[in-house]
Amino acid sequence: MSKAEKTKQFIIEKTAALFNTKGYNSTSLSDITQATGLTKGSIYGNFENRDKVALEVYQFNAGMLKKNMQRSFGEEYPTMSAKLYAFIAFYRKNWKIVFQNGGCPLMNAATECSDSFPELRKKVRHSFEDWIKTISNIIVEGQKSGEFKSEINAEEFASLLVMMIEGGILLSKTTEDEKYLNLALDRILEVIDKEIKQNIS
Repeated sequence: MSKAEKTKQFIIEKTAALFNTKGYNSTSLSDITQATGLTKGSIYGNFENRDKVALEVYQFNAGMLKKNMQRSFGEEYPTMSAKLYAFIAFYRKNWKIVFQNGGCPLMNAATECSDSFPELRKKVRHSFEDWIKTISNIIVEGQKSGEFKSEINAEEFASLLVMMIEGGILLSKTTEDEKYLNLALDRILEVIDKEIKQNIS
């Protein structure tokens, strides 16, 4: 990486939690300079404006979440059920880290999306679509192998899982009580066992 690329990455990493906690619209240039210790000139030397910083930071935050979640779908989990269980376990084990960094970056950015920041809204929409597609593909593979019910709609169930997780995170973050996220995760496990998996008698 060149010096300019390193500086740009430094700014993104130093402000990642700040944007996710304070908000992509509310984080000011002064907040960025304070978090990084750099001058406004240095910031503008690497980014066209504050919105460009926000977009790059969102991409970084969403990318980190995706990278961590993808571990649940690795080859060490041989069955599609095991992959879904590992995915749920990821949230069960890492909720403290997620909350300490402001919560789910996708949900946080989604609540801020408006006509005044269409570029961010576009990126958030793509992130959710990618997340749903990833889970949907797992379900489809399970259907092909006979592990999951062939008659279910993979995309609908994938969307349902995402909605339940995001709802659990929202309530737990707002109330500062993890029970709501755990309630959502417990219900998702029921959905996997009773509605997605093939009933083998």
